[in-house]
Amino acid sequence: GLAGAYDPKIKMKLSLALAATALAAPCAMGYTPQQAKASAGRRDLLKNAAAFTAAVAAPGLAGAYDLPDLPYAFDALEPFIDAPTMKIHHDMHHNTYVTNVNKALEGKPAVDIVTLQTDALSAGPGVRNSGGGHYNHAFFWDEMIAPDAAKKTKPSAALQAKIDAAFGSTDAMKEKFAAAAAPGAVFGSGWCWVVVNGKDELEIVGTPNQDNPLMKGVKDEIKYPILGLDVWEHAYYLKYQNRRPEYVTNWWNVVNWDKVSDNFDYVMKEHKGVPVRG
Repeated sequence: GLAGAYDPKIKMKLSLALAATALAAPCAMGYTPQQAKASAGRRDLLKNAAAFTAAVAAPGLAGAYDLPDLPYAFDALEPFIDAPTMKIHHDMHHNTYVTNVNKALEGKPAVDIVTLQTDALSAGPGVRNSGGGHYNHAFFWDEMIAPDAAKKTKPSAALQAKIDAAFGSTDAMKEKFAAAAAPGAVFGSGWCWVVVNGKDELEIVGTPNQDNPLMKGVKDEIKYPILGLDVWEHAYYLKYQNRRPEYVTNWWNVVNWDKVSDNFDYVMKEHKGVPVRG
């Protein structure tokens, strides 16, 4: 979803072709009484063509990022995460972050959302809060899967070895994660992450608000998330109310370890943040 991702000549040809298509019918035929009803539809098409032309003719401006569709139905994570929460969380909260980061970047060159994280703190609250919110949520959706499918996934051999080296076992990691995600550790709103640090070791870290470990200055060094949990109240309150620890424990039932293993492999190879959709 980056503006300016296509060749400018192709953009212009495409926009002109669309505008020509919209204009062709009314120009080729007179507005007879029988065509009166169709004219309103043509006017709408012309408006849409004009909007499209303006959008493709302005690479790097507003609209750099898009709200990605969920890779499953709203109710797919039931009973551990409820459908109403997923719908509100995705369609309202995540959508707001996308809208606001696009506003914050109006008139500026488009960059991919992973790169945007690096200097988010110095870029100001619009990029830090909304750009972080977009990346974090896009990352979050794709690491989850329906419970029946989640049961069939497990950490790769390489990831399991790193988990055992850092925490002793997967169960021990989950215990430390629960402690790091608890209200006393991430006070108020924030996220809890499993990351790869500069020594290629796994750590568990918490971040406030929509900060993430890819942002320079959030931690002692940039760290690369392979797994993350949203502990903002909007992520769980409809179902769990003030019972955040129960939400954290139940969330493991929808973690897609195949995806987490892919994230781990990418980070270990590239030493970059995991790309996300949108």
